[in-house]
Amino acid sequence: MSKLLTIRGKSFDWGSRTYIMGVLNVNPDSFSDGGKFATLDAAIAQAIQMVISGVDIIDIGGESTKPGAIPVDERTELERVIPVIERIRQHPEVQHIPISIDTTKSTVARSAIEAGADIVNDVSGGQFDDDMFTTVARLSVPYTMMHMRGTPATMQQLTDYDDVVGEIIAYFEMQIDRAVKAGIERAKIILDPGIGFAKQYQQSIEIIRHLDRFESLDLPLLVGVSRKSFIGKILDQPDPNRRLWGTAAACCAAIAGGADILRVHDVAEMVDVSRVADMMLRNRDSDKVSLHT
Repeated sequence: MSKLLTIRGKSFDWGSRTYIMGVLNVNPDSFSDGGKFATLDAAIAQAIQMVISGVDIIDIGGESTKPGAIPVDERTELERVIPVIERIRQHPEVQHIPISIDTTKSTVARSAIEAGADIVNDVSGGQFDDDMFTTVARLSVPYTMMHMRGTPATMQQLTDYDDVVGEIIAYFEMQIDRAVKAGIERAKIILDPGIGFAKQYQQSIEIIRHLDRFESLDLPLLVGVSRKSFIGKILDQPDPNRRLWGTAAACCAAIAGGADILRVHDVAEMVDVSRVADMMLRNRDSDKVSLHT
């Protein structure tokens, strides 16, 4: 794996520490914070707070991908995300932060990058839009490729696996090959196994227990466990907003398994969690651990 990726002047040195991607949903129907940041002022205030808390990337999404979510059209998605990206790029407190656009649409990806985003985060892994790979290749930006089956409306009916981790790896091998043939630089691909996307809660746990198997793909790994339903199942906690400590435990497990990026809602808390977990787990020689600054 290429050990270093530079995004908006920020160096991502894979393996040196855990990087934190903060979730900024600007749609009204997210599974845990739907509508909370749907206004421009609220979204910018949240972005500022994330930066103060030590976030490394802000992931902006204008369409819910929770189970059963109804897709929105391109125009609606653009109206939600573009003003936020543009305002962040104009705001002195946050204009430096790398931005990821969470979308499955190539047209939204292109417009978001043109507006100032830096990374395309595609939960469909290139399955929903035939133009996504060629668009990302032309934009020459990092691309996060997630594993899922079906659509948000159907994915929880598509959870039959003989070997969930092995089948995700096989999927990635196929999609990485497609992406590279379309012109995406392999060194700019980030993999996300898609915790909770077409996975039952036991399967999500199995993935986290065996994250080390993804090392065979030799690419950085993003893991999104924040407030997910498998944590709610373990804790018997139906309210996603009351899964903070369960999220912290799952983040520690992901770090132990080799996750490079954690996608989280609670940035300040998970920055602390990752700093301590990195010191304990990332490198046994504490003198060589790269601390967050």
